[in-house]
Amino acid sequence: MDLYAILGNPVEHSQSPFIHAQFAAQTGEPVRYERLLCPLDGFAATVKAFADGGAKGCNITVPFKFEAYELATRRSERALLAGAANVLRFDADGWFGDNTDGIGLVRDIEQNAGITLAGKRLLMLGAGGAAAGALGPLIAARPAELVLANRTVAKAQALVESHASWAAQHGVRLVASRLDDCGTGFAVLINGTASSIAGAEVPVAHEVLAPGALALDMMYGAKAEGFLGWAAAHGAVPRDGLGMLLEQAVEAFYVWRGVRPEGAPVLKALRERLGLAT
Repeated sequence: MDLYAILGNPVEHSQSPFIHAQFAAQTGEPVRYERLLCPLDGFAATVKAFADGGAKGCNITVPFKFEAYELATRRSERALLAGAANVLRFDADGWFGDNTDGIGLVRDIEQNAGITLAGKRLLMLGAGGAAAGALGPLIAARPAELVLANRTVAKAQALVESHASWAAQHGVRLVASRLDDCGTGFAVLINGTASSIAGAEVPVAHEVLAPGALALDMMYGAKAEGFLGWAAAHGAVPRDGLGMLLEQAVEAFYVWRGVRPEGAPVLKALRERLGLAT
């Protein structure tokens, strides 16, 4: 069996071992997948020991995605755009770093939720690692406009500037904004802030939502309930981040194994496992 793991701190809540066990059973790939808690000051040493022990690769979750990017000797275009990696593959000629968060988000919206992003107005909240990973693939989906709103506008502006050429290539208007002045009537709202984790109020006014807009929180379970309830109360279609989690795992499995599992049945099983609505 080839060994993989999710590395982070905390990591005990991760559903990745269940997801990848389902993928392995579905595809017949000889994959064993574990959780590995990393000391906050010992990520690089933990990854090296894991790789030296014969592992083939790993996923990385908070707060180590930027450190993982630095450890990679080769990087995908997605990782280069994000400046962060959530996937490492331990190749004989060096570690390969990728970022599958954004493509996971786009596939969940377009394939699972059935919403085409091309030509739409999008609002993303937050300018941390979640937004950095998502921005490139969201732009590649060719929305008409993508507004990146953050409490610290300078941080959002830095992401806009690093993605400016990519946005121009895809004909997307990309702008940074404050949370309290980011516009109205967006077809898609994506919450990539820590507000749900902290149990805080949604950091924007409900006028950002167009009638029937999709409002997606990157969190799932109890942490997403406040945002989802707010979205539904204001006429939006609420969606949690479980589909994004599943789809980024599909892509990670493909990066490691060259085989792309079918995500839909595993997403259904995952929702049943967690007692969440389908």
